[in-house]
Amino acid sequence: MRPHTRIGLVLMIKCLAMMMMIVSAAESPPFSCDPSSPTPPYPFCNISLPISNRAHDVVSRLTLDEKVLQLVNGAPEIPRLGISAYEWWSEALHGVSRHGKGVRFNGTITTSTMFPQVILTAASFDSSLWYRIGQAIGREARAMYNEGQAKGLTFWAPNINVLRDPRWGRGQETPGEDPLVVGDYSVSYVRGIQGDSFEGGKIDPNSDHLQASACCKHFVANDLDNWNTANRYNFDANITQQDLADTYLVPFQRCVQEGKASGIMCAYNRVNGLPNCADYNLLTKTAREAWGFKGYIASDCDPVAIMHDVQGYSKLPEDAVASVLKAGMDVNCGSYLKKYTKSAVEQNKVTEAEIDRALENLFTIRMRLGLFNGNPKTGIYGNLGPDQVCSKEHQDLALEAARNGIVLLKNSANLLPLSKTETTSIAVIGPNANVTQTLLGNYEGEACKNITVLQALQNYVKNTQYHQGCVDLVNCTSIAINDAVRIAKAVDHVILVMGLDQSQEREKLDRLQLVLPGKQEALVSAVARAAKKPVSLVLLCGGPVDVSFAKDDAKIGSILWAGYPGEAGGVALAEIIFGDHNPGGRLPMTWYPKEFANVPMTDMRMRPDPSSGYPGRTYRFYNGKTVFKFGYGLSYSTHSYKFVSHIPNKIHLGSNQVSPSRNVLLSWMGMDLCEKAKFTVVVDVENHGQAGNHTVLLFAKWDDKESSGHFIKQLAGFRRVSLGDKERGEVDFVVKPCEHFGRANKDGLMVLEEGSRSLIVGDKEHNIEIVLYDE
Repeated sequence: MRPHTRIGLVLMIKCLAMMMMIVSAAESPPFSCDPSSPTPPYPFCNISLPISNRAHDVVSRLTLDEKVLQLVNGAPEIPRLGISAYEWWSEALHGVSRHGKGVRFNGTITTSTMFPQVILTAASFDSSLWYRIGQAIGREARAMYNEGQAKGLTFWAPNINVLRDPRWGRGQETPGEDPLVVGDYSVSYVRGIQGDSFEGGKIDPNSDHLQASACCKHFVANDLDNWNTANRYNFDANITQQDLADTYLVPFQRCVQEGKASGIMCAYNRVNGLPNCADYNLLTKTAREAWGFKGYIASDCDPVAIMHDVQGYSKLPEDAVASVLKAGMDVNCGSYLKKYTKSAVEQNKVTEAEIDRALENLFTIRMRLGLFNGNPKTGIYGNLGPDQVCSKEHQDLALEAARNGIVLLKNSANLLPLSKTETTSIAVIGPNANVTQTLLGNYEGEACKNITVLQALQNYVKNTQYHQGCVDLVNCTSIAINDAVRIAKAVDHVILVMGLDQSQEREKLDRLQLVLPGKQEALVSAVARAAKKPVSLVLLCGGPVDVSFAKDDAKIGSILWAGYPGEAGGVALAEIIFGDHNPGGRLPMTWYPKEFANVPMTDMRMRPDPSSGYPGRTYRFYNGKTVFKFGYGLSYSTHSYKFVSHIPNKIHLGSNQVSPSRNVLLSWMGMDLCEKAKFTVVVDVENHGQAGNHTVLLFAKWDDKESSGHFIKQLAGFRRVSLGDKERGEVDFVVKPCEHFGRANKDGLMVLEEGSRSLIVGDKEHNIEIVLYDE
């Protein structure tokens, strides 16, 4: 080929590529009810009609074959009615994700903001931050839809299963082990992504103003993926009504009632013998009727098939289809309903009216998203475009979230922060030091930018030595110990970046042990012994790890837990290590000793059983030893607390239904009496060091008397407060005795018991006596 011909061909290819990009960039978002369409103006396109009427109208016009095809995540278009195709399955756990089938990154928009994995964001204990992250994700999601790079606006997040067991591979996706925190996170995230205000109430559930649709998952008790012979498909979770009421169901109720989530996902597993997606009491009686849920219910991917193929719950495929539709499920992630719903109708196992119920819920959500109002780019979110994705505001927010979540677990002799002027050389050693993917965790997207921990530290110290340490990354079956030790001996300070990644914990993979993988511990200890000064250990991991060896080793001066800190995590860690940010994160989960791995992961009991030696789970019930406790976290400052408001010493509550065992059902006591019992606690917080954000946790504690499964203590409130150098401030909490001092009885009914309680903040404790009297 002649040179000029070759150049001409190259130019032509470049021009074609540019034309393809322009076509892609100009692609319109999918929508129904195009005013320029030749189809007649059906009532379902009339935006002046109530959405319920419009949804009913569109379903009434569908044939049975058309209806069946709309019951799966990839709903096809219906050209004769001018209805566009729709993809229900998109993901946005901590940023618009590349997982799922609804979003693509090969157009004008090639990245999205990757916030920290949820477990680290939860460690900030900052509801406002959680809301702003949800808000940013919602804007980016809508921008990608407007740009024609998304086929749906239903995002299957947040994951609000309580972190029951530290080995769970998906624990990283959750806000931790406390139902109050998990519930608060769900409310904040859902309000943010759906376009509501922080306080809620801005969006009318009957309007078409949803920015994006959130989905609270996995309903319910889905917290085991693949442990020994048990997996999420075959597992039958045996749970007491007591534990369901005051642990497992709590975040979902708040997600629905306060967050006003427009979606729920029913989980694969069975609970007490019944598949979640076939549980009428759970989906309809509880979620829709008791909680007032107004939205759609999706299955996880293929649990309907699993009911027949794995669990043996349904004799025939058509029986499985009938079970879920009658229970209240609306859309199947997978193809099972597409294959077997029509035959289920023909066999009289399910009625067309039951299909219509599901479809009206589905079309209602699409209409609430404004996708039956003509082109969404002319709607209230039509101004959101590529400039909203990876904006400076969102990238700054990702950095703020990483900074505020990272937890300082140890800092002997104030080793950290390192001096920016006196530290002339550092060694950065470890399998997680020079990686970017690990920072993101799972359900990730394509990050706006990628900066490793090593790169971020190099910006502070020019003379930075690096070694991976572990030959095969975090598996660490082989270590280059001589090289690592040689480097450690030659520098002022050593920073070890160790931990886990998605090869160790993820969806479909639970851990069997709670220690660092392979020879990581040996590497850390050897480097620590060789270094001139105590070393700093950074842990990247979602679930907790037993690092007692490092906690007790004087040669390991500091430990930082950074979860999977997102695209800005490397920068945040470097800022903390060198003192440009004062850490203030607190652990949202208990760090158990390695012996906890002997407890069967399949045991769902929250409360301990002294007769068998079962220790219970989470800080509210667990009575064993810990490596680090829930809520633990240090700072470069010290803080002191003082109760400054009047707090009652006794609370008298009357009812004509006080039992001989001196407790009363809250349903008998009545809301008015519970409301009157509320009081405000004001806490003075004094910062004795440098400026920073500080988390204040208020706990309600029970006395030591055994009382049929009460809590040891539970969180009553949390606040994030910003204090300057040696500044003091006040935070207030509303204490609700019926809620914060109540618990579920063995029947799953909430009760309040007579007896001694206390409120605790830091090292301050105030005793309160609950007195019940007969009216």
